Amino acid sequence: MNIDLIVVGKTDSREVDALVAAYSKRIEHYTRFSITYIPDIRNTKNLSSEQQKTAEGDAILQRVTDADALVLLDEHGDELRSVEFAAWLQKRMNSGLRRLVFVIGGPYGFSPAVYARANGKLSLSRMTFSHQIVRAIFTEQLYRAFSIIRNEPYHHE
Repeated sequence: MNIDLIVVGKTDSREVDALVAAYSKRIEHYTRFSITYIPDIRNTKNLSSEQQKTAEGDAILQRVTDADALVLLDEHGDELRSVEFAAWLQKRMNSGLRRLVFVIGGPYGFSPAVYARANGKLSLSRMTFSHQIVRAIFTEQLYRAFSIIRNEPYHHE
């Protein structure tokens, strides 16, 4: 199974980029993993938040096929413990799914079209994080899930 992470915009933090790169490299020991960066929407000062979500949503949906499982990282999604997320991931791997796509949206969330296309939503916490720092948190959790699946000593329960 291939796992792709789609994110809106680039981060301006070298520290966040370094963490994401480090965990991405670790994830690639288990599966094919890639990150797709959707460029920031230009002239956002002239757009409402709904218009910005729609433009970002169109760009997201252009990168997803009908066969892909699309999972949104969303504050209203299911909250799972790390062990539960590992089991969730293992179930999808066992299903024969070819491509699992996670999406971190922009600062205003997702458009209705993206919500309609999504196969699920996951929340990393009830707390609010910047959409940039979520990249590092999520890639670490994805690596942690694989280490749990493989019964490796990274995760302590």
